[in-house]
Amino acid sequence: MHVTPPLPLLKRVPPGAWVALTWCATTLFTFLTRIRLPGEHASEDQVAAQFYRWDGLVVLALATVMALAGGRLLRRRPLGALALLLAAAGLATTDLAVGAIQLSQFLAVDLALSFVAATRPRRTGLVALGMALAVLVGWIAVRLLRGWGVGTSVELAVALTAVVCWLLGDATHRTRGYTERLTAQAATQAVTDERLRIAREMHDLVAHSIGIIALQAGAAARVVHTQPEAARDAMTAVENTSREALSGLRRMLGALRETESGTAGRTESATERRHPASGLADLDRLAAATTAAGVRVEVDRRGERRPLPPDIDLSAFRIIQESITNVVRHSGARACRVSVEQDDGVLVLRVTDEGRGRGTATDTGFGLIGMRERVALLHGEFEAGPRPEGGFRVTARLPVPPTAAVR
Repeated sequence: MHVTPPLPLLKRVPPGAWVALTWCATTLFTFLTRIRLPGEHASEDQVAAQFYRWDGLVVLALATVMALAGGRLLRRRPLGALALLLAAAGLATTDLAVGAIQLSQFLAVDLALSFVAATRPRRTGLVALGMALAVLVGWIAVRLLRGWGVGTSVELAVALTAVVCWLLGDATHRTRGYTERLTAQAATQAVTDERLRIAREMHDLVAHSIGIIALQAGAAARVVHTQPEAARDAMTAVENTSREALSGLRRMLGALRETESGTAGRTESATERRHPASGLADLDRLAAATTAAGVRVEVDRRGERRPLPPDIDLSAFRIIQESITNVVRHSGARACRVSVEQDDGVLVLRVTDEGRGRGTATDTGFGLIGMRERVALLHGEFEAGPRPEGGFRVTARLPVPPTAAVR
């Protein structure tokens, strides 16, 4: 069971709370800039008389209530919340005896604007930006019409911060959308890869088993009246091959069930412990079963036999199994030769026969496609085609990482 880690502490604070905290902090900052702090001969900004009167405090309290209400509504009704914050910024500025809305009164609006652009559709973000700029333009226009002084440079700076905050929020929105698309694409690709892997496993397992069963059943039918013992042996081989195929199918279905129940991430599942996956260690058994079915398989091993990583071991066995299956079903040959050469860093597999060699290197059969895909997933090289002297050859070269984990 996967446990989702908790969010970082700062991520748990909702955006509305950040807006409220920003408003309170900037209000305190405004107050501090209008008193004489230690080391100063005078306050940094001009002090408005109403900033200390009861009517000014009422205006400030009303603006704070509007800002806090806007913070609470930010997640549910972002444009309504932004309207409250803009009204609070304008109302609080009337207490300061200045000609423009100050940046300290507008920082909460900038933060809300960034949140809206990051979490809402782009159209909503543009409307929010238009509201903020309209308030700034309207403030200057009203003061100009009344003949009051305006702080155009300050207002331009505040407008610039609004645009920058919107751009940052919009960039976050686009990045999140891109990440979600990449995640969905990766999930779709993972499902496709898993389906292809299961299809390869099913094809390799069923095609080989059915080919052996067909050969044994045909041999039994031909000698059932003249050689009852041989027919009995052939049917016993059919039974054993069928059981092995059924066991393999059960193993794959068990792995699928474990994947659906969320236990596929374990290093070694219970199903794999009960029915370990095939590998080159099963090559002699495969050769004996195919030989008993009427197609002699000669195995030639070269080099030092070292343990292989599970994925390479299984893929090597499946490539040889599918090649032998093609010999049994298509070539008409009575024998084939399997060569396994294990050198430093490379595993070379060759399967040759002297049959009709009907396949080509560009054959569209599922067998060759599956083998080619297996080799490509392991970053190896694959060749398949008729031999000049007759017959067919399959060659696969698989790189073996020197530090790869083995079973």
